[in-house]
Amino acid sequence: MQGSANLNVMIKAARKAGRSLVKDFREVENLQVSTKGAGDFVSRADIAAEQIIKSELMNARPNYGWLAEESPEEPGNDPTRRWIVDPLDGTTNYLHGLPHWCISIALEHKGEIVAAVIFDPAKDEMFISEKGGGAWMNESRIRVSGRRSLIESIFATGIPQAGSPALPEVLRELGRVMPATAGVRHWGAAALNLAYVAAGRFDGYWERRMKPWDVAAGLLICREAGALAVPLRDGRDIVADGEIICANEALFDGLVKVVRG
Repeated sequence: MQGSANLNVMIKAARKAGRSLVKDFREVENLQVSTKGAGDFVSRADIAAEQIIKSELMNARPNYGWLAEESPEEPGNDPTRRWIVDPLDGTTNYLHGLPHWCISIALEHKGEIVAAVIFDPAKDEMFISEKGGGAWMNESRIRVSGRRSLIESIFATGIPQAGSPALPEVLRELGRVMPATAGVRHWGAAALNLAYVAAGRFDGYWERRMKPWDVAAGLLICREAGALAVPLRDGRDIVADGEIICANEALFDGLVKVVRG
């Protein structure tokens, strides 16, 4: 895919941060066997990755705004554009030495996501998209799955930790979705769930109580790959409110009906 200058900057930033995270990930795997644990180390790795991304993006586009997980929001001199960044989505997986985590970078223009990068350094998979340009993984164009029956399809979601106010509702949703489908996966990285829907690996995905940086990049990539997407509740906003139901066109209405009950 021949990307814009902005997309090329995003890819460069993701790859540079990815190299840092992969190096630290090898240390995390060693720390798992120690009594000290890896929590503080992972926090430092997360912050270091964000600093790398911010340096690359803001040096290239110093007037853009900034919204990210590990640092304060900055409005920018250009009020129409901002970066939305998660330097390490799937932190718990990273902490436990599980190679399923990613970097997510989105560019928003006038309230709409116009460019997106989701990079999985452990598998060297780069998911990218620009508005109107389709969705790609590395050098190959990707599309949502062609499955047409819920009972033959697998879906992804996020299951909150114990004590979360969202847990009871998520368990009720699982009780409705699981009997109607071929299965539900909880892999612990929202951005990769969306990327996998775009690539046809998952047939659909739903989740609630996320942050803008969890969903912004993946939303564009999914839509450019042919997915339909709505918030869980009518009148909400997918990115601002952090909730989504998405699937291919054939499965979409059925999934929405089952999830919403």
